[in-house]
Amino acid sequence: MLSRDNLVILGVAVLAAALGGWLQHESRSAHVPAGVTMAQVGETAPVLELPDLQGRVHRLADYRGRRVLLNFWASWCGPCLDELPALDKMQAKFGEKGPVVLGIAMDEPARVRPFLDHHPLRFPILLGRMEPPSTSLSWGDSGEVLPYSVLIDADGRVIATHRGPLDTTTLDQWLR
Repeated sequence: MLSRDNLVILGVAVLAAALGGWLQHESRSAHVPAGVTMAQVGETAPVLELPDLQGRVHRLADYRGRRVLLNFWASWCGPCLDELPALDKMQAKFGEKGPVVLGIAMDEPARVRPFLDHHPLRFPILLGRMEPPSTSLSWGDSGEVLPYSVLIDADGRVIATHRGPLDTTTLDQWLR
């Protein structure tokens, strides 16, 4: 049985954890401009239609029935560039009938093209909208920090998000 002092400490700890969770939630939504709706885990993924470097529009709906990993990156983002080879390797591992990685460059096409010329990738690279509200913000990246990833299940629901680079274990779990 817990002593009165231990019960008080436990109660304060639970209250602090609840307050911390609430503050974290509030701080995420504080960066979102009025009228902007962000994708939420558990909800149906919003419409996504973005061009690739050749101007062809890719639609998220075209990948229905497959698990999709949206990865937001930029050519100037060191952690993004470190993560891209692992994403490429995973896409190769699962092939064209399995899950798909869609790279969304939050960058100028003039910077993306030369990067991809020197570092070709086996998954589609789309050009994100950088003007407010940016594509990454619309997908839940309230701090607009890169890299940022969103996992969508085969039924089109957002099932996970991640700020920062994904490690290979998480990548494997997400795409399995």
